[in-house]
Amino acid sequence: MNRYIKGKIHGVRVTKSLLRYHGSVTVDRELMEKAGIEAYEAVDVVNLNTGDRWSTYILPGGKGEFWLNGGSARLGTLGDECLLMVYGFGDKFPGAKVVMVNEKNEIIDLIDYK
Repeated sequence: MNRYIKGKIHGVRVTKSLLRYHGSVTVDRELMEKAGIEAYEAVDVVNLNTGDRWSTYILPGGKGEFWLNGGSARLGTLGDECLLMVYGFGDKFPGAKVVMVNEKNEIIDLIDYK
C-alpha cells in the first residue's frame, strides 16, 4: 500500500497566531471542504517563507482564517504563505483536490490531480 496526496490548500496566508492554545491549525472551513479535508484530520504544513515543515491536525475556522495554534505559532508569522497537505493510502493514486488561494485566502482556482 502506498501513501498519496489526497488534498492540498496552496498559498494560504497566516491570519492569526495563538501560542497559548491547545494545538493545531485553524483553516477556513470552505477551503477544507473544497480540498476534501476533514476536521481533526492530520495535515502537513509547509511555510513557504521559512521552509519549515511540520505535522499537526486541522480545525475548521471562519471565512479567510488560517491560524497557527500552540507550537505551530512558533513556525510562522502573520502573512506567511503556506501549503497544507493531507494524504491517503491505496494501491494506486486515486486523484487529489487542490485549492489555490490568493493573499486574502479566497479561492482563485480548483485543480484535480488525476
